[in-house]
Amino acid sequence: MHTDSRITLQSLQNTNNHNYLIEEIRKSAIALEKRNWTITFTWIKAHVRIYGKELADKLAKEAARMDDISFNRIPKNEVVQQLRVQSIAKWQNQCDSTTKGLATKKFSQSLKID
Repeated sequence: MHTDSRITLQSLQNTNNHNYLIEEIRKSAIALEKRNWTITFTWIKAHVRIYGKELADKLAKEAARMDDISFNRIPKNEVVQQLRVQSIAKWQNQCDSTTKGLATKKFSQSLKID
């Protein structure tokens, strides 16, 4: 496997890196090795005429421009943010609809979402 991305090779070597795509590459390599394939990751210099590299770069750029790209995983921080917003909205709705705690409501009309 040839790549001009040193960071990808470094990430594959770093056992503490559990990025989703890095883990998928590792899993694929292990699966192929179980089928008696020999997998070698090699760095190649960018912007050099190497047969097949230019076509691979072109296809990667086309894929990056596609509008219908779908991901089957949502980043954890996005899920946490959505849950936070939903929780605050639910709390605010309950606070607005209750008659309890009227003295406290005078000081805090609403919870601000940062």
